[in-house]
Amino acid sequence: MEAGGAERVSDDELAATAALVGRLTDSVSAAVELRDGLLDQLLVCIVAEGHVLIEDLPGVGKTTLARALARSLGLQFARVQCTADLLPADVVGTNIYNRREERFEFRPGPIFANVVLVDEINRASPKTQSGLLECMQERRVTVDVHSHELARPFVVLATQNPIEFEGTYPLPEAQVDRFMARISLGYPGPAAEAAMLRAHESHDRVDEVSAVAGPGELLAAQDAARRVVASDALRAYVVALLGQTRADPRVHLGASPRAGLMLLRAAKARALLAGERHATIDDVQELAEIVLSHRLLLAPDAIDATSAGVVADAVRAVPAL
Repeated sequence: MEAGGAERVSDDELAATAALVGRLTDSVSAAVELRDGLLDQLLVCIVAEGHVLIEDLPGVGKTTLARALARSLGLQFARVQCTADLLPADVVGTNIYNRREERFEFRPGPIFANVVLVDEINRASPKTQSGLLECMQERRVTVDVHSHELARPFVVLATQNPIEFEGTYPLPEAQVDRFMARISLGYPGPAAEAAMLRAHESHDRVDEVSAVAGPGELLAAQDAARRVVASDALRAYVVALLGQTRADPRVHLGASPRAGLMLLRAAKARALLAGERHATIDDVQELAEIVLSHRLLLAPDAIDATSAGVVADAVRAVPAL
């Protein structure tokens, strides 16, 4: 038994997780051209039970990546296409009056699937965006004072266009904070883009993706990730990193305690995927940018600063304990 009474991650669990990640990597990579390391980041977040915000320009494959991953996981999948007239009830569900039985009954919305793709989330109104808060944080839905538990496992993959684009609404800080990480695909290199044109010109390769995993395997990996050991020194390092972002004069709102919890959970999942039973400072540093940067609110006069730059400076400034 490890400190705190947690059961040690076994060799069988390490092997099962490695096999699961290998199958998922092969399956998704066969359908989507991705830069090195991006799929690893996405899988870390899913094993850490986190939601992911995929932000980039239209047409670079955000939705394709989400669809390929959902199909590979073999879980119940639902897609919500966000528009300005989308209502919270369209996402979470609503009570419908049953005339025959003379009572109201709950009709669940698409959020009750295992993998929910919320496409172009910042085209939905702030009211609808806020309707996702309870779902993502509490993993339940409350409609007319009655709570309904969501499926397990449950992950939201949301795509977002740059806020400068017409018809978009900035995500509220509380909404952004529910995403464990924000990742960006970027444009592929010339060779990768040519390969993508050749592969997709006649059909959608995602339609050929079949399930290579099931809910039991993913739940087992998530359980193992929770039991990866994090030392007191590592927790102190995470706290120091958060404090550095709050003390930076370029930052109006620094990383929250929830951000530190998300970073620690992601670091434990990354260690598990690397075949380790203990999370390290290297795990934290490798994930700091994608977990922390979207949570920072820069000061109005920090014209040339970027949130990613602030996080990188914090990582350099905080000594390893």
